[in-house]
Amino acid sequence: MTENRRPYAPWLALAVLALGLFMTLLDLTIVNVAIPSIVDDLHASLDQILWVLNGYSLVYAVLLITSGRLGDIFGPRTMFMAGVVVFTVASALSGLAQDPTQLILARGAQGLGAAILAPQGLPIMTTIFPPDRRGGVFAIYGGLAGLAVLAGPIVGGFIVTNFGWRWIFYVNLPVGLLVVALALALVPDLRPGRRHRLDLAGVALATAGLFGVVFGLIEGQRYNWGTVWSGITIPEIIAAGVLVLALFFVIQWRRQDREPLLPFAVFRDRNYTVMTLVLMAMGFAMVGVFLPITIYFQSVLGLSAFDAGIATAPMPLTMMLFSGVVAPLAARFGKYILMAGLTLFAIGMAYIAWRVQVDSNRWSFVPGLVLGGLGLAGVWTPVYSLATRDLQPRLAGVASGVLSTVQELGTVIGSAAIGAVLQNRLATGLNEHAVAYASQLPDQFRARFTEGFSQAASRGLEVGRGQTGGSLQLPAGVPAQIVQQLERLAHAVFTQAFVDAMRPSMALAIAVVLVAALGVLGVRARASKAEPQPMAQAYQEAAPVA
Repeated sequence: MTENRRPYAPWLALAVLALGLFMTLLDLTIVNVAIPSIVDDLHASLDQILWVLNGYSLVYAVLLITSGRLGDIFGPRTMFMAGVVVFTVASALSGLAQDPTQLILARGAQGLGAAILAPQGLPIMTTIFPPDRRGGVFAIYGGLAGLAVLAGPIVGGFIVTNFGWRWIFYVNLPVGLLVVALALALVPDLRPGRRHRLDLAGVALATAGLFGVVFGLIEGQRYNWGTVWSGITIPEIIAAGVLVLALFFVIQWRRQDREPLLPFAVFRDRNYTVMTLVLMAMGFAMVGVFLPITIYFQSVLGLSAFDAGIATAPMPLTMMLFSGVVAPLAARFGKYILMAGLTLFAIGMAYIAWRVQVDSNRWSFVPGLVLGGLGLAGVWTPVYSLATRDLQPRLAGVASGVLSTVQELGTVIGSAAIGAVLQNRLATGLNEHAVAYASQLPDQFRARFTEGFSQAASRGLEVGRGQTGGSLQLPAGVPAQIVQQLERLAHAVFTQAFVDAMRPSMALAIAVVLVAALGVLGVRARASKAEPQPMAQAYQEAAPVA
């Protein structure tokens, strides 16, 4: 790898790269706490909000590895700056969005920018820092991820509460411009000098297959799991997506000697394979937990976005405090710490699902959040070391890219699957509770009240603050007392139905985590006799293909 001869300061270059990465990480966690406000302002339905989340994750997941290879061709600094520019412009477009479709497209563009910039830091860091100093570099990157998880809900809640949801995107504009200017001045312009065969067919097939599966899961309830258009049904769309993904794997198998998008060689190591499944399960579970909790705190309990961020803070705070305690133990007992961490996380989330009620106190969930934070400290610390411990050095770079991609795929599938369960149970609960509460209304309003909820899914479920999941069309001249009664009962229907829907949604995520904990039994507790080179050296050798 060659570089320009202009003097540079490695730690200043690290600061610039870290700031760019932190901007994308913080944006992910900030968006979650803004969901109810976005729903209110743009009149977005629950399935559209799921696309706001998945538009980002889907694009990011399928382009991450390819973007790393583009960095080898055009230079990692060039691609890093290009990614920051795309992400910054997309942030402006997200803030300017006037309807859900515009926001979904802008979020997809944000995912593109994040995918371009994310893999560029590793080859730069492994070039400008000597092997004995890279441990601290990677620790900084890990600390930034933890800080983003902790600060995101709180900072995002403060911004949404005081300035509105659009400013969670606008704040990226000055940061993005600053990062580009500093990258030009402080980050060395490396030229790896390697050429790659870009697997564009693999990218297209993976995108099409995942889109079919995700579309079917997210939109299934809206179409009552039946016909979408021209006789094409939701099950057929999901089946087509699965078939396209199967074709993707077949083609990947046939081109393993030509730089495939998904290199199978990394999966020959059992520990690595199990850890990819654990990361996918965690990507699945994090969405399954925080999506319903975020809506619950604001739309059911009526908390502001800032108060909701404070209410969830015990989990990331506990995780950060105990990660340092777990780290020295993970080297010797990584397998068992990981199993315990996954189990504790599942128990903490089960406690929350058990305690959730329409009128719960926000602080009643603290024990579950603390347990969940302890569990996360026991997951993120050993999972990467176990994954890469026995890998051949030449595979280290591409293995890192695959780990990130698989975790993001878990998020994509998780948000779609959890969203499908949440929508299905919410639609059912709205109808059932509407029928029950309608008995409190005068006869002439009962049918209209229940009809407003029974057809809610086909129009899109509304889950913003102050919304009721459905809509009530009242004729003019209805007495104010009746209107107030209708609004009170409609809110009661929504809050009870959402709580009922929240439990099975979280149960699915908990079950996935427990299955992953059982899977860890297949991990080799001790390193293989043929120890690979230190991973820092491996990263230097293999980073260009990450």
